[in-house]
Amino acid sequence: MSVIQQGTATLRKAKKTTVKTCLDNPFVFQWKTIDGEDMHFILETLEERIKHIGLKKIESPRKKKRSLTKKQTERKCDAGTNELPKEETESHQQQPGWTDVSIRRQLAIGVNEVTKALEKNELLLLLVCKSAKPAMLTTHLIELSASRATPAGQVPRLSETIAPLLGLTSILALSFKKQSDKFTEAIAAIIPKIPALEVPWFQYRTEESMAYADTDSSENLEPEELAEVLGDELTSQKQKHMESNRPDLSNVILQPLKIKKLVPNPDKIKKPPRKKKKAFSA
Repeated sequence: MSVIQQGTATLRKAKKTTVKTCLDNPFVFQWKTIDGEDMHFILETLEERIKHIGLKKIESPRKKKRSLTKKQTERKCDAGTNELPKEETESHQQQPGWTDVSIRRQLAIGVNEVTKALEKNELLLLLVCKSAKPAMLTTHLIELSASRATPAGQVPRLSETIAPLLGLTSILALSFKKQSDKFTEAIAAIIPKIPALEVPWFQYRTEESMAYADTDSSENLEPEELAEVLGDELTSQKQKHMESNRPDLSNVILQPLKIKKLVPNPDKIKKPPRKKKKAFSA
């Protein structure tokens, strides 16, 4: 039997497990995916319109500089300064950036830019790509779009179809701002194809998000006047839609919030210690 001498052993107190309580949303939001003919129609209209406008982002080419030999430098000096290589002339013709900045300002591209525009209530239409992973990247846009009465839907193949046309690698969210005269006809054609969003605390009527007036009387107008008329109709009818579709609070049912208890690092996995670099002795 080993006897523990007094003053040599110390009792260690067990550490209390830190628990963080947080409130969770009881509702689960999901996009209504637009499939079939409506999906093809939306992608085709956007593709035709972007090709017609010619909006594209041109990136500056990144090429490694190679060290020239003495003979190559002598040949360049002999050739003269008047003749420029083909690569330099092409780079001067196409400057990096967007081809038309004014048209680019009529769009909001990307999740961050779309979120800011929705918070300011600047959008007429929002399209989200289905390939966004994880899904929580775009789920917050459902409540924002419903609160602003902005038509929004999830379109498969949006990124792989539209991103190459705009000179981008991927597009998770694409939206059109108010007073976008270059996309008024496309917006008017796409909005009826988008289903209404389902948010429990917005009891809107299940009607089309916007009702468009007959355009027979505007056939004889010039393109600029037609764009102004369509833009005014979009904004005025959206205001009427928001006034007529006010929430009916009589049928609202309150839901209890879920309480979650999170334990950070429950398995108590410790990070491996960093190896210190040994100083080399001279």
